[in-house]
Amino acid sequence: MIRKIIQIDEEKCNGCGACAQACHEGAIGMVNGKAKLLRDDYCDGLGDCLPNCPVGAITFVEREAAAYDEQAVLAHKAKKTGGAKSSQLAQWPCQLKLAPVSAPYYSGADLLIAADCTAYAYANMHQDFMKGRITLIGCPKLDGADYSEKLTEVLKNQEIQSVTVVRMEVPCCGGLELAVKKALEKSGKAIPWQVVTIKTDGSILDRNK
Repeated sequence: MIRKIIQIDEEKCNGCGACAQACHEGAIGMVNGKAKLLRDDYCDGLGDCLPNCPVGAITFVEREAAAYDEQAVLAHKAKKTGGAKSSQLAQWPCQLKLAPVSAPYYSGADLLIAADCTAYAYANMHQDFMKGRITLIGCPKLDGADYSEKLTEVLKNQEIQSVTVVRMEVPCCGGLELAVKKALEKSGKAIPWQVVTIKTDGSILDRNK
């Protein structure tokens, strides 16, 4: 069929990858340092990638191309995220400010304490971190709160098996890590814990145990 679809000028492309990141369907990939339209049927022809190209290497053309296949795109996305289609949130509320210090779901739990932004920056948050854990989220900068006292009560009086802190690389997230560290010390318990730091591009910077 003849339809509108993107065209990438590889001579103009500077290999920045902005278009590949902007393409929600996964139609664009980086091949040998250049952006390339990988599959016609993944391109919806809406052009979310166009304004993200700093060198104007992407344009619309009308040509013979396979029809946009939404089901194939959804299957591709599911495969990339491990097939996760459902939430792994195990309890409510999940906001640290609202969470109780005592609840049945804490008994024997592995605890995830995450900065708000991590769920938006890290694509596979549910499967990689939330699954099998009780999740508490917060932002010390926006909440203007010291979580250490509440967390101390949770850790001291509940049977927590482990604590995982997921934070962003930005300095303000240091307050969350510090609150957990204080709470662990004040609890008087030797609870295994680790800190996972997420970069602003969504990749994992490091894991400290």
